Amino acid sequence: MNFFRTIGAKTLDFLQALGSVCLFLLQILAHSGTAITRARLSIRQIYFAGVLSVLIIAVSGLFVGMVLGLQGYTQLVKFKSADMLGFMVAASLLRELGPVLAAILFASSAGGAMTSEIGLMKTTEQLEAMNVMAVNPVARVVAPRFWAGVLSMPLLASIFNVAGIYGAWLVGVQWLGLDSGIFWSNMQNNVSFSYDILNGLIKSACFGVAVTLIAVHQGFHSVPTSEGILRASTRTVVSSALTVLAIDFILTAFMFTE
Repeated sequence: MNFFRTIGAKTLDFLQALGSVCLFLLQILAHSGTAITRARLSIRQIYFAGVLSVLIIAVSGLFVGMVLGLQGYTQLVKFKSADMLGFMVAASLLRELGPVLAAILFASSAGGAMTSEIGLMKTTEQLEAMNVMAVNPVARVVAPRFWAGVLSMPLLASIFNVAGIYGAWLVGVQWLGLDSGIFWSNMQNNVSFSYDILNGLIKSACFGVAVTLIAVHQGFHSVPTSEGILRASTRTVVSSALTVLAIDFILTAFMFTE
């Protein structure tokens, strides 16, 4: 009985948390006018969430592409099809690895920073001060950060993909001696815009909504203490990673299965 009681309690807690996040999303959408009319707020958050994450995204994508190039070449040589290395790496990055890894890196850097920043504003009673001055904190603080994350995520995933493909080119062409023209031509002839590139961008946009929503929700509802902010930041990273993987499975089932 204790086992089933625990399972039931965990299920109810999950449903309650999911409902809270959905209601918070509706609240953000209802108060997004400020983020649109006062674009300077959103642009500033795009800089902090997107531009400051470019370096880690690009470097990570470069090394992931190099690893894919090296492993892919080893496997393709066995089947005497090493010329398809460019397409294999591009397809892997565009469809799966690029959006997923970029989203997880974004959650660990910008997502955790968003949670900590909003949580610190709550701890220092800045959000309550906004309410006293008749300024909605969701419109002034949360909505610009939310839309900044949503807009930044597809761009960061694209940077990750470009860096990864370049890393595979360095390994395959410059190190292992593949022909550069064959590397790029096979990629160009086999990569589909609608099937590979567009689906990857749709994935990254969905991941941006999920990760940023979790980050701002955890920060806005964190316990106003230093320990509470730390726990909220940890929950942001863990929950975002699990959510990204779950959404990736669902989207892949619809996009890449017949």
